[in-house]
Amino acid sequence: MWQPSETYPDPAIEVLDSRFLKYRIGNAAVERLATGLRYGEGPVWFGDGRCLLWSDIPNNRLLRWDEESGAVSVYRSHAGHPNGNTRDRQGRLLTCEHGGRRVVRTEYDGTLTVLADRYEGRRLNSPNDIVVKSDHSIWFTDPVFGILNNYEGYKAEPELPTHVYRLDPGTGRLEVVASDIQNPNGLCFSPDESLLYIVENGSRPNRIRVYEVRDGRSLAQARTFVDAGDQGVPDGIRCDTEGNLWAGWGPDPALNGVMVFGPDAVPIGRIALPDRCANLCFGGARRNRLFMVAGQSLYALYVDAAGAMRP
Repeated sequence: MWQPSETYPDPAIEVLDSRFLKYRIGNAAVERLATGLRYGEGPVWFGDGRCLLWSDIPNNRLLRWDEESGAVSVYRSHAGHPNGNTRDRQGRLLTCEHGGRRVVRTEYDGTLTVLADRYEGRRLNSPNDIVVKSDHSIWFTDPVFGILNNYEGYKAEPELPTHVYRLDPGTGRLEVVASDIQNPNGLCFSPDESLLYIVENGSRPNRIRVYEVRDGRSLAQARTFVDAGDQGVPDGIRCDTEGNLWAGWGPDPALNGVMVFGPDAVPIGRIALPDRCANLCFGGARRNRLFMVAGQSLYALYVDAAGAMRP
């Protein structure tokens, strides 16, 4: 059973390279904000509401944690077995749904608009994670994980390869930006949007790949950024303002938590958690609070780093 650290610095925050020392706050510890999930995913910070939303995929719901009160509530039930979430440049919630095999936008009045559910007439697999670029374009991954069984969605045969897509903000046209990747998972842009990092969970071993972004809308050939080898499975990822990559990691007790890599791909830090961290995001007033969804619980840690200014 997880217990908060009674001493500072929290031993769960491991310095693997001296560069990580500047990001560790000596008297900040990992906190558990909520528990009782079946399998959590997709945290997204709403600064204007001082709250965090995230997914509980098997329970088919979106949850909300309020910063001021610490209260946890159901934001939306019967939510399409949601996975990844983000916000568009107008502040609206974007959600990847396993159940509906689609990407949806929550409008200001609470209604849903379907942004993508098919490519060339065939159904998407199970959109997984999602980011929005500064030009308002929407980028998302589409592995098969949500159609493998009736637990995180509905079992079905895939109709498409596992691609990464870009949705054009003007035309609504969906285009493949990465077709050379097996079961893409988490993704994020570098702070200047010149690079796109994508987790590949269909390779052996799993890896994080990095692509150069051309003309703001296409990707150059990938190279391997991190080869996980026998050292675990990466999942959701985020960049901070200095270009470090924070990655959810697992899936055994010696690896569970968050790995932090410098821009040169060297591991510089680790945050140990009791379960595999599926996804994470930066939030709080200064974007220096790291929210981590791991298995059945939501955790948080203040760090001396700030998330890149993405929804």
